[in-house]
Amino acid sequence: MMLSDYTFQNPWLLLGLLVVPILAYWYFAKLRKRKLTIPLPGIGEVKQTRSIRSLLSNVLPVLSLLGIASLIIGLARPQLALKEEEVKAEGIDIMMVMDLSSSMLAQDFAPDRLSVSKAMAEEFVDKRPYDRVGLVVFAGESFTQCPLTVDHKIVKDFLASLQCGLLEDGTAIGMGLASAVNRLRESKAKSKIVILLTDGSNNSGYIKPMTAAEIAKELGVKVYTIGIGSSGTARAPIGRRPDGSYVYGMTRVQIDEELLNEMSKQTGARYFRATTSAQLEQIYAYIDQLEKTEIEVNVYKRYEEKYRPFVLFGIISLLLQWLLGHTVLRQLP
Repeated sequence: MMLSDYTFQNPWLLLGLLVVPILAYWYFAKLRKRKLTIPLPGIGEVKQTRSIRSLLSNVLPVLSLLGIASLIIGLARPQLALKEEEVKAEGIDIMMVMDLSSSMLAQDFAPDRLSVSKAMAEEFVDKRPYDRVGLVVFAGESFTQCPLTVDHKIVKDFLASLQCGLLEDGTAIGMGLASAVNRLRESKAKSKIVILLTDGSNNSGYIKPMTAAEIAKELGVKVYTIGIGSSGTARAPIGRRPDGSYVYGMTRVQIDEELLNEMSKQTGARYFRATTSAQLEQIYAYIDQLEKTEIEVNVYKRYEEKYRPFVLFGIISLLLQWLLGHTVLRQLP
């Protein structure tokens, strides 16, 4: 248990603990005065020894001080605060749509666009403890990597395992969005959103992006789009070797910002452009603030008395001190 979990019914009695160091000082000052320093001739250098009884006699004041301190703490009534929370949350259903086309390996982000996108998406998921989250991926085609779930560890595991080359290459933005909207179609959540991240222009698939956006609007789904990629040119895959590895070269960054902006506006959401890792982090943080989950938390507290061990220890210490002081450790005046 943490010390912060404890509270005292009579905290002002703890001021009595100030007496303990005063009593300790008084005892040891008195002990020094009782020491005799009478010079004895003719004994030379004799090694001083102390009996076990004399050593144990120092235990008596320690027992007294511990007993007094324990009784004072016990009288202050220490209690353990046990807190219970009842959480009622109107969660938001969120589908994350991630581009896995080969251009996501472009190195204008360190180490590449995909790695940064996955890391930022995982941080976003961590901030949504009461929401259901799902994952759709797309390239030249699309599929649902993870359906809506409250098990965020599974979502993060799927995010971590994403890599380019799993799908036929291309950029089927419309297919990706349509797959995500289809997953939200039966959702009973008060709010439903899609976060679609891509670095290119739609060039594959049999569903047009605006058609998918219109379907999203009809179903009350907001579509936040993110265009990722620096301005100008970037070092990115331009081909593949027979062994499947990528050949890199400088290519122009081409993002259909007009399309992405129109898709978001159609559904009452926003389009964002991320040219650096810091900007992408800020975008996810901004979306997190825009789409807040309504949470009602009722806190119940109950207290468990903890004074008995202190009182018992104090009484035992004082009784033991009295018993030893009047028997085996008795000192003659």
